[in-house]
Parts: sequence; C-alpha cells; structure tokens
Amino acid sequence: MTPSEPVHLVPFTGTWSDDDPDANFKAEVALRTVADPLPTLRALSANTGIPLGSLVRFVLVRWTSEGTEALMDVGPTMVRRLQGVVADAEEAGTDEARLAAYDQLRQMIGWLGLPLEDDIRADPSRG
Repeated sequence: MTPSEPVHLVPFTGTWSDDDPDANFKAEVALRTVADPLPTLRALSANTGIPLGSLVRFVLVRWTSEGTEALMDVGPTMVRRLQGVVADAEEAGTDEARLAAYDQLRQMIGWLGLPLEDDIRADPSRG
C-alpha cells in the first residue's frame, strides 16, 4: 500500500478458528468495527475546523502509539524484568511460583505507580 492509496473503513466480518493465536484480537476487531466512527469525527471536524482526514490520522496515531509511549515511559529494561517474572513462574509451573510472581509483580508495579500516587496526594482532583 502506498501513502496515497485510499483506505476503506469497513467492518471486519472475517472468520477464524478457535485455535487461531489472534482469535481474541479478531473477535474484538469484529465487535468494535460494527459502529461507524465517521459521524462522530465529522461532527468534531465541523466543530473544531480540523479536517476529517487529520482527525482520523490523529485517532490512529494516538491509538497505535499507546504501546510505544508506555514502553518509553517504563523502559525496555523494566518490561523485560516484568516479563521475566512471569516467564520464571510459568516455567516452574506451580501455584506457589505463580503466587510469588504475583507478589513480586505487585511490588514492581506499585513502585512504578509511586509518581502517580504522589500526584494524586498533592492534587486529589487528579485521581
């Protein structure tokens, strides 16, 4: 596809097998693409003076950048550490290992959330 090739916003009506590794994603795409987003975006365009194509591009870029933005905020090293905790517990394959991993992840995520909690304590309206 070239940048100038038109993109058609159509509902996804595909089929997939139960063992498809992307089955959950495909089901969500099928569910979420039933609605037509253009009436909302057209109204927003009319109210703000922002061209419709720019709004569609904004929505797509904003959505697709969320994972990248989170990775930049947390950092690849922390993501690998979090993944390692889960991988180690799954390799051990016991409830005890999974419970220990949960506790470790809880502490790591709690540490990552401290700046947010400090912001909320300083300004409760932000929570």
